Amino acid sequence: MPTPLTELLFEIDVQGVQALRDAHEAFLLLDCREPSEHATASIAGSVLMPMREIPQRLAELESHRQGRIVVHCHHGGRSARVTEFLRSHGFVGTQNMSGGIDAWSQLVDQNVPRY
Repeated sequence: MPTPLTELLFEIDVQGVQALRDAHEAFLLLDCREPSEHATASIAGSVLMPMREIPQRLAELESHRQGRIVVHCHHGGRSARVTEFLRSHGFVGTQNMSGGIDAWSQLVDQNVPRY
C-alpha cells in the first residue's frame, strides 16, 4: 500500500526515484533547472519548469496537487527550495531528489552527462 502523501519524507534519494519508476508509480518528475542545463543533461520523462517560473506557473501543476511530485535540480539546493515552496502551497506530496541530476548520472544512469 502506498505511503500517504502527508507522510512522505522531504527528501528521496535517486535510487528511491528509480524504484518508483521501476514500479510504474504515478508521479511528476519536475526539473527546476534552467533550459541551458536541461539541454546539457536531462532525465527522460521529466518536465522542465525553471525555479524562477514556478510561482507564475502553479496552475500548470494543479492536476498533481493530490499526487506525488519529485523535484530535481543539479545538486539538490534549488529543488529543496522549490519543494518547500510547493509544500507551503498545499502540494503536500512534493519531495526533493537529494543529490540532483549529478547523483542520478553517477548512481542510476551513467548515460546522463555530468556537468
